[in-house]
This record gives sequence, C-alpha cells and structure tokens, in this order.
Amino acid sequence: MNLDAYFDRIGWHGSRAATTEVLAPVLDHHMRAIPFENLDVLLGDKPRLDIGSLERKLVERRRGGYCYEHATLFAAMLTELGFAVKTHSARVVMVTARSSAPRTHMFLSVGDLVLDPGFGGAAPRVPVPLDGTQAGAHRLSREGSEYVLEQDGQRLWMSSLEHDIPIDFEMANHFTATHPSSPFTQGLMMRAYTDDGGQVRVRGRDVTLMRGAETQTYQLENRKQLRELVAAHFGFDLPAIESMHVPMVPEWR
Repeated sequence: MNLDAYFDRIGWHGSRAATTEVLAPVLDHHMRAIPFENLDVLLGDKPRLDIGSLERKLVERRRGGYCYEHATLFAAMLTELGFAVKTHSARVVMVTARSSAPRTHMFLSVGDLVLDPGFGGAAPRVPVPLDGTQAGAHRLSREGSEYVLEQDGQRLWMSSLEHDIPIDFEMANHFTATHPSSPFTQGLMMRAYTDDGGQVRVRGRDVTLMRGAETQTYQLENRKQLRELVAAHFGFDLPAIESMHVPMVPEWR
C-alpha cells in the first residue's frame, strides 16, 4: 500500500506510530476526506476489494465507497503501520429485525476499540470502546452474546465480533452489490462531510444538508442535478451518473 498517497488523500500529516492516540484523528481524517457512496453498484460495476483496486478508486480517483471498501482500505493502512487489526461482520438492524438482517456490514477492531469508517451517515467518527463507554453519540451494548452499536439509543448493527476473513467479505460484497433484495442495488445511499463541518446525505432522491443546527432538505429532479451535487460536495465528477439506472427513481431510467 502506498501510505504517502493515502495520507495525502486524507490530509493527515501527523504521527504514523501504531498507538491508540493516532487512531481517532486518522479515522476522522479518513471519514471526512473519503465519502460514502454506492454509485458503482448502480452503474453495474461491482466494487473490488483488492488493495490495488481500492487505492486506484478511493485514493487516485478520489472516489468514495461503501463499507467493504472503506474498512478493507483502512484495515490495510493500519496493518502497514503495525496495528493488530481484526475484521468483523454485522447485521444492520436500524430498520430491519435481526432475524431478517444478513451479515452485510464490515467493520474493524483494534484491541478493545471498534472502528467503523464505512457505515454512512450514522457511522461513529471516533473509536468506540467495547466496554460500553460512551463515544460521542455512540456506544456498544450487549444483547446476549452479541455487541450492539447504538447511536443516541437507536440500534444500528449487531455482531458476535467473530474475526472474519477476506473470503467472507468477498461473498457478502457480491450479495450486497448484485442481489435484487439488497438496498444498495435499489437506490442511492451517499454521505459526505463539507469543509465547513456540515454533512450531505443522499437517500434515494432525497437530499439532506446539515450545517450546525440548520438542516435543509430537497429532492433531486434528475441525474444531471445528482452529478452536479456529487461534483460540488463529494469531490469528484462522474459523467456516467447521467445515464445511471436507479430502480427506486423510475423516471430516471
């Protein structure tokens, strides 16, 4: 992995020591610089999880990605620095019962800290301790043998914290990027942080702009407007957006 290129991408010029003090600021820089987006899925281009492909997309082309891309790249960087990183799967239970939620989310742990750079708008921007200590709006609780990530009391995902291996994520990535029942194949899911500390979220055709206490919402009218939004707030231009198929927005077909 080209660490110099990666750290230039996220704007981190501090220590590269494998210490817990480095984890939080590097995680925050990663999440502010590299957006969450599923555009490739809607373009019929299944995301690739090998490090070379991730570097070309997220670092060189300055694109974003979803959980498997963020977590795999972030884990590779931490491993290069000397951290002992474990990779895990979770069931997303924000709007789905546990019994109906497949293990389609990837996150990391380093020691007794959970790092989740790829959970979109609800992701914690700081490491979350396994012992239940509050970390900003997030904390981990226990339900039986599983850990539950919560944000302001809302359950986000559940995990046994089993250490999964790359082939597990390859299979889950294939399902997430191609199966008709996957929400990622149905519509837009995007999040970016703005230079002024705000946040832009896109779900379907609904856009939410958050700046401090002010929240603005509107609906995208067409793919051209989406392309302009991506260029303005997500840091890249993608002409293919104007011919993209979005099942949840039939008039865009």
